[in-house]
Amino acid sequence: MATYQLDITREHCPMTFVKTKIELAKLKAGDTLEVLLSEGEPLENVPRTSQEQGYHVLGVEPAGEKIYKVIIQK
Repeated sequence: MATYQLDITREHCPMTFVKTKIELAKLKAGDTLEVLLSEGEPLENVPRTSQEQGYHVLGVEPAGEKIYKVIIQK
């Protein structure tokens, strides 16, 4: 299993999940993706949409001022 990172702090919805989904598609089962994103819409939408798509959200934690890290497992 491997861990990958994606920084979408400068992106806006709907591109936040589009870029997240593209990265998740590249992963093998069991791999994790750490997504750095901004609070607000991205923080609300990326974890929820990831779960709806069948991925496992392992955690959400602060990663700086108004920045969060969402850990998603394929």
